[in-house]
Amino acid sequence: MKHSNLLLAFGIVFLAISCGKENNDEPDPVDPVVVPVVNTRNDSFTGPTYADNYSPIASWSARAQWNLANVHDPSVEKCGDYYYMYQTDASYGNAHNGHGHYPYRRSKDLVNWEFLGMAFQKVPAWVKDSLNHKRARMNPALPPIENPDYGFWAPSIRKVGNKYRLYYSVVVTNPIVGTDSNKSWTERAFIGLAESDDLSTNQWVDKGMVVCSEPDGVVDYIRSGGNDWNGYFKFNAIDPSFIVTPEGEHWLIYGSWHSGIAAVKVNPATGKPDKWESSADYGVRIAGRGNVSTNRWQALEAPEIIYNPDTKYYYLFLAYDELSVAYNTRVARSKTITGPYLGIDGQNITNGAECWPMLTHPYGFNNHTGWVGISHCGVFQNPDTKQWFYTSQGRLPEGVPGINVSNAIMMGHVSEIFWTEDGWPVVMPERYAGVPQLALDAAAIAGNYEVIVMEYQYKKLQKPATLRLLTNGTATGVFTGQWTLDSEKKVLQIGNQKLIVRDGYNWEGNPRKATLILSGLTSTGKPVWGKMVR
Repeated sequence: MKHSNLLLAFGIVFLAISCGKENNDEPDPVDPVVVPVVNTRNDSFTGPTYADNYSPIASWSARAQWNLANVHDPSVEKCGDYYYMYQTDASYGNAHNGHGHYPYRRSKDLVNWEFLGMAFQKVPAWVKDSLNHKRARMNPALPPIENPDYGFWAPSIRKVGNKYRLYYSVVVTNPIVGTDSNKSWTERAFIGLAESDDLSTNQWVDKGMVVCSEPDGVVDYIRSGGNDWNGYFKFNAIDPSFIVTPEGEHWLIYGSWHSGIAAVKVNPATGKPDKWESSADYGVRIAGRGNVSTNRWQALEAPEIIYNPDTKYYYLFLAYDELSVAYNTRVARSKTITGPYLGIDGQNITNGAECWPMLTHPYGFNNHTGWVGISHCGVFQNPDTKQWFYTSQGRLPEGVPGINVSNAIMMGHVSEIFWTEDGWPVVMPERYAGVPQLALDAAAIAGNYEVIVMEYQYKKLQKPATLRLLTNGTATGVFTGQWTLDSEKKVLQIGNQKLIVRDGYNWEGNPRKATLILSGLTSTGKPVWGKMVR
């Protein structure tokens, strides 16, 4: 759709005549006639005040002040009165180095978090033993690596019966041969398992290896160069997620870039596959990107899987693209655990189709730097209210003035998930702050909004346009036409576009205040995020 332009002597006024989405490259100019907003809804609410730029308190010595600073690849489970969050070894300036592995913290309200330290203090001994045992069995046999270099990535915490299972990733980053990674692929990744009776104790019993990266013989471990975007291993054994089906089957979902996402059935008693001998025991591919028959290097990773008993679907959340800026979240669903997983357009993600809907993307509301790298999510429920939540890191964009290496600032985000009437999840645009949910009527919702209709644009920040809901039931700006509100379901409809409305928190405001927030999907699966501004 297009705008009509009316030239005036002292400038240009843009009259929105669109009934679809705007070009989101730039915010709408300010209209000289705006809807007066006198809404005092939740004005007495006091929310979080901690800064998004936490660089002044990023050091290990200041960890008591971190709250959700220094979070990457979070996974959350509730134990007793607390939610516990576990994550990849990652921090601004590597502040965590030398203090153990898998940082964790806890919260009673999902807003205020207490950093507790590290779940593990040392590398499990089985990792080096397993690595060198497999190297010795290669043809030709390779010598042992005496002092491997490790990465500690992406744990997944789940309550299983009366136990808490932590599936964790340990990656050996040494090249398979020599010292130049351009001459060979890097070594294996391993997924291990540890169990605890009570997360508050931080006492773990390590159960050893669950799966590891295993070659399938299609590609040799010698690379043609640093730009050889192929894959030596069949599935990359990182980024675990775990689910118990309604029928009581236990499944581990995992994978990253190498050949897609895999699902392997595990024994309910052990949490491991009943046999694990070769690449044939990897399980089955349930998601890919591109030609899954020929493309072994696929830009997707970080599977997270849930089952929604209300819709009776399995939902597979996926991270697309590189992690520092472009990361964006997609979701597909299936009636069976092993697929096929289909997108909102009916396309088969198991066979490599591009996955829609998209749920997150680099974005920025006005008066803020914006957020990038928003993916590798954890999805969890409040066990009492059954409310769903989405958690991931958000990074500040590259080159923010006054912040050294600003893109390495990783703030934990926790946002609510709601479900469209046709059974797709949407992530709310503002982080959860515990704002009271009040009754909603047409008078409360009339006003001015910033709205982002997110296009998929690699590494490009999506910016807002203006939406105005007039008290006469007319909408102007990014969506136009008549608007109606279902007060009971809290769903706003403008033409064919439906948006879920909730009381939320304007994190970009100065001062921060409660406000109304909007989230929905276009018919093609693009996220629509908005907030009332006043």
